[in-house]
Amino acid sequence: MISLSSDVRGGQLVVCLQQELNKICSEKMGGAVSAGEDNDDLIDNLLEAHYIRSEAVENAFRAVDRANYYLDEYKEIAYKDLAWKHGNIHLSAPCIYSEVMEALELLPGHSFLNLGSGTGYLSTMVGLILGPFGVNHGVEIHQDVIEYAKQKLDQFVRTSDSFDKFDFCEPSFVAGNCLEIALESLSYDRVYCGAGVQKEHEEYMKNLLKVGGILVMPLEEKLTKITRTGPTSWETKKILAVSFAPLVQPSKMITGRRHMLHLPPPNVRSLQDLARFAIRKHIKKNRKRPINCATVNLYELYKPRIKQTRRRRRRKESIVFLNQDGIDSHPLNPFDDNNNCEDLEEDSRAEKQRVVNDTKSDPPVNFLREKILSLPLPDPLKSYLLYYREK
Repeated sequence: MISLSSDVRGGQLVVCLQQELNKICSEKMGGAVSAGEDNDDLIDNLLEAHYIRSEAVENAFRAVDRANYYLDEYKEIAYKDLAWKHGNIHLSAPCIYSEVMEALELLPGHSFLNLGSGTGYLSTMVGLILGPFGVNHGVEIHQDVIEYAKQKLDQFVRTSDSFDKFDFCEPSFVAGNCLEIALESLSYDRVYCGAGVQKEHEEYMKNLLKVGGILVMPLEEKLTKITRTGPTSWETKKILAVSFAPLVQPSKMITGRRHMLHLPPPNVRSLQDLARFAIRKHIKKNRKRPINCATVNLYELYKPRIKQTRRRRRRKESIVFLNQDGIDSHPLNPFDDNNNCEDLEEDSRAEKQRVVNDTKSDPPVNFLREKILSLPLPDPLKSYLLYYREK
């Protein structure tokens, strides 16, 4: 049932009804926003529909191209707001992932556990927010999906244009059933479960959280946000209705005892890693050096650009004279002839083409990469600072 407040009238009623219908559509199968032509277009649509509401989440979504997590033969549907499944590989609809990311309220340094991590798409976006000192763990029951996720993660680290803009917390994936996690395992600041949780497993999921932590999971056909406010107290909020496949129940061994899943211990960074973070951070911080106005002639610095802009504007100006009948005409020049007119037209076309060519922006330069490559360091050390990334 759609409930509306009594003060909603006219156009507001239409807007509220449309928002409710969008949610109902997205909750079950996606399709709440228009399909995008590319990843940025899809994110623009999610922003317009208010599924993405924070800058950190927007930046993460733009940095990780959704199409890269599809098989090649299905990439043409990657920017539709729909879930996708092929064999054991599965991706939720973009509107669902954006609601999850917003509900998790991620911050740098958080520890994150993704239950049913799948392709690693969500874990990769989360890692861009957590930063180098966070914890990013994923549990996936299918070994072939873990191999697929590792392949996509390696591809992102080596080839993504966005990687150098962030300090990345690389996810670690573990094969196993998320209902068999050992009790002595690490508790987390943020937990997400990508499969339907039965009511009987609600307490189990809650106990994976630290005090102050947030758990987001599909519980009884509702995407639910649970905040642990104390050792034995929680706050629960229903976000939207969803339809997820249920969690796979754990199987028992021949002895009747379950196989307990042990998650990786907290990752202690090596001195080498810390040095890499510090060097990259220092280079990014000092990218834009302040200009000393006492030694720099600002007019000379900006003169070419101003002059070029004025020249273009003069050439774009045109004057049209109207006679008494309202027909446009131009003053006659005794030196004009047909050949001169043709020459002027050719000059005009050539000038327009030059302007178009001049206004085409150069491809973006990866400042961090160029700076590291210019350092007087051995090539192996440069490669390490660049995470062995391809150009």
